[in-house]
Amino acid sequence: MSALHTRRLLAGMVGGGTGADIGKTHRHALRLDDQFELAAGVFGRDPGRSAALADELGINPDRAYRDYRQMAAEEASREDGVDVVIVATPNDSHFEIARTFLEAGISVVCEKPLTQNSATAAELVRLAAENGVVLAVPHCYSAYAMVRQAARMVRDGKLGAIRFVDVEHASGWAASPLEQLGHKQAAWRTNPDIAGFPSVVGDLGTHAYHLLRYITGLEAERLSGRLQTLVPGRRVYDHATVELQLAGHVPARLWASMAATGHNHGLRIRVFGDQGSLEWQHEDPHHLTVQDLDGTTTILTQGMSTLSEDAARLTRIGLGHPEGFLEAFANFYRDLAGDLRARRDGAPPPTPELSFPTGQDGLIGVRFVEAVALSHQNDAAWTIPAASVETAGV
Repeated sequence: MSALHTRRLLAGMVGGGTGADIGKTHRHALRLDDQFELAAGVFGRDPGRSAALADELGINPDRAYRDYRQMAAEEASREDGVDVVIVATPNDSHFEIARTFLEAGISVVCEKPLTQNSATAAELVRLAAENGVVLAVPHCYSAYAMVRQAARMVRDGKLGAIRFVDVEHASGWAASPLEQLGHKQAAWRTNPDIAGFPSVVGDLGTHAYHLLRYITGLEAERLSGRLQTLVPGRRVYDHATVELQLAGHVPARLWASMAATGHNHGLRIRVFGDQGSLEWQHEDPHHLTVQDLDGTTTILTQGMSTLSEDAARLTRIGLGHPEGFLEAFANFYRDLAGDLRARRDGAPPPTPELSFPTGQDGLIGVRFVEAVALSHQNDAAWTIPAASVETAGV
């Protein structure tokens, strides 16, 4: 086998520069399993600062590009061009950047929300399929071992028929007007031109919605949403409550907030069946609480020998050694690496039932944001999310 086929996968990044926590998170996760090398990038609009960070990261100067268009053209023409590019920029730039790399035949990991509307999101999904490349969205919470365990238990009928689902991503990170105090992340996340008016739904609600879909395997048939702005003077909605009807007439509730005073991360899901229930919380991610009809409570812990293969394959260390956010992000990249390697080497891609979120998941998330906004505009009227991915011709 040639060196080209035995080397680590090569990654590029657009955005994620100095001061951007998400950029650091992606870079740490890429390195954790030693399957990727960060080889190219544009780390911000300021050429000097971008070049300085590229140098700090050990990227060759000839692959520290002035803009993403130059990067796409030059990487596509190299024999050792990048296998995937991470788009870690504010929401309003996702579409143009991702489209440029997909059209160049380069796989893309794009931060959520995938784009600002479903038409452009569908276009990215179409381009990825047309060019035979991967489009992935890092809803990394689905890559926790105990989330995979929860999903496996639901699919195997361990809870019986699902009766109700309750999910929330209620954070207090912006419970005060940080955007008025020079906070870089708050500034763009509360700018409607960049983040969109239903900012909290795209930022936090899409994570909660994906987690609900991932664990239960159920799609929303209709929803009723209300949006509010809790912090005075804020230009976007920072609080959302959504009632959902899932497939099979299963009721659900979703709460997303960036102004839940005192909450840290605030991601939690509870699934209730007719034979039992389960609960998972992000701030205690290596435990899964399961209860039966009699209320008997069992705490499942990551690393137990009795867990499913879906959970076991994402456990690196073993029982009693908690793994957290960076490891989950790295699990996302490990799943992605299997697909990218297969495509690079001309082999059939792995097809586990529980794997990384794709562009289709990103498209469904954007349609969720649009449906919540439309429902709110119509006084919380029941709204049917847009047609499925399959009927959209993508």
